[in-house]
Amino acid sequence: MLEAMPELLHRLPRNLLRIFSGRNLWWHALAIFLTVIIVRSDFDWSYYLATRGRGLSRLAWPAVMIGGLVPLLGILALLLAGAAARNRRLIAVGWALGQAALLGYLISAGYKAFTGRLPPPFFRPAAGGSGLPDPSHGFQLGFLRGGVFWGWPSSHTTIAFAMAACLISLCPKNQKLVWPALLYALYVGLGVSVTIHWFSEFVAGAIIGSVIGTVVGGSFKTKLV
Repeated sequence: MLEAMPELLHRLPRNLLRIFSGRNLWWHALAIFLTVIIVRSDFDWSYYLATRGRGLSRLAWPAVMIGGLVPLLGILALLLAGAAARNRRLIAVGWALGQAALLGYLISAGYKAFTGRLPPPFFRPAAGGSGLPDPSHGFQLGFLRGGVFWGWPSSHTTIAFAMAACLISLCPKNQKLVWPALLYALYVGLGVSVTIHWFSEFVAGAIIGSVIGTVVGGSFKTKLV
């Protein structure tokens, strides 16, 4: 498996260029445009106040852990299973998902480094949100003014949708994979949108992640023939 690690870098520069060129660039613009609309309409804040109850949080918090562990442990398990079975197709899928996750993280972190979006308050708001400051409009534009951990877009969502879109691109007719992949990405994205991220960060992450996964999946298709 280690000998095949260069597969992780399969067409990496080309894929990165494609993610930010042609029609794909318009998807990035759409993510930015929708974010502006959601923020300026105060939907982010309204969504925050409506979704931070304890019951919903209990269901959503596991998404934070799942979204962090699956890209690491899930891909590693897939690669080990492929190596044990000497299944080159399974190994190629594992490396494709690995590249999608890697680019999802790097691109989302790159955006965060320049947007500096303030995170939502991490405590339950008072009834009606009275007396609670609204930081949903808080962007610290510049370089590393807000770090790369919190912020816009959601890395959890970007990576989850990148992996799901990559898998769907590689195996579009396999309904046993398509629907679980979509449900996984939606659960992670919506889960973090009601815990550690704003709704607009979920929307942007879903769009950008889908672009990443589609490009990476398309580039790995020749390895599955």
